[in-house]
Amino acid sequence: MTPPKVKICCIQDSAEARMAIQAGAWALGLVAEMPSGVGPIPDEQIAYILENVGDPVETFLLTSRVESGAIIEHHRICPASTLQLVDHVPFDDLQRLRTALPGVKLVQVIHVLGEASVEEAVRVAPLVDMILLDSGKPNAELRTLGGTGDTHDWDLSRRIRREIGIPMLLAGGLEPDNVAEAIHTVQPFGVDLCSRIRDADGRLVPDKLEAFMDAVGGTVAA
Repeated sequence: MTPPKVKICCIQDSAEARMAIQAGAWALGLVAEMPSGVGPIPDEQIAYILENVGDPVETFLLTSRVESGAIIEHHRICPASTLQLVDHVPFDDLQRLRTALPGVKLVQVIHVLGEASVEEAVRVAPLVDMILLDSGKPNAELRTLGGTGDTHDWDLSRRIRREIGIPMLLAGGLEPDNVAEAIHTVQPFGVDLCSRIRDADGRLVPDKLEAFMDAVGGTVAA
């Protein structure tokens, strides 16, 4: 048995990318323009980081665009290996993305709000490569599509994981002190985090990153 994969999100620059890779990250998350929340950097900075990631690692472009043409154009500028769709993308647009970008993985974010989130995940699963469960507030007046630092109902996450039939990443308020419990409860393919291992200025804290990776690795023996 191997531990879940780890995706480190909200990467700010090439130095953070290298730090995450050296710590054992499976994937890097690069956050583009969002309605609100932590971590966004300009597309030009994302493209620069992508050009300078030398080690084999998955790269996720977090885009809030929902129309297929706009998403395709965003990927042209920031050609990550994976598109993380943080808002609801219509099914027809997902099918167009699959046709237009056959070599690019599609990850649909589902913000776990209740029973409707389970139904949404099951419906969209056949159209994407992975589901990522997060704790955004897509229906709030000030919409937040990730990076809240809040947890959600892991029992619902476990149900979704069992029902979708494709790999699932778990995000939302994970940190060194709770990630082992989250993994035990949900048993995800991978875990994803941003805010809980950063300082007040939004920078990765090496000690917190190391503690998180150790906690994830320790779940093998749990």
